[in-house]
Amino acid sequence: MAKTTKQNSLFVTQTKSKAGREKSLLLSLRALGLGRIGKKVQVEDNGCIRGLIRKVSHLVRVEESNG
Repeated sequence: MAKTTKQNSLFVTQTKSKAGREKSLLLSLRALGLGRIGKKVQVEDNGCIRGLIRKVSHLVRVEESNG
């Protein structure tokens, strides 16, 4: 199944390990679709996703989608 680019979306890449982190951070990473260093996902840009990203901001890199 091909991924389509969403108009209001963000690319989130995990840059640091989840090892030794508290459970709430692990659950936030999982909710974003992340789990290992280097994994990149495209997510819809909304308030809920922004809150998850804010919680794990020290573990991820965020890029806005062009389009």
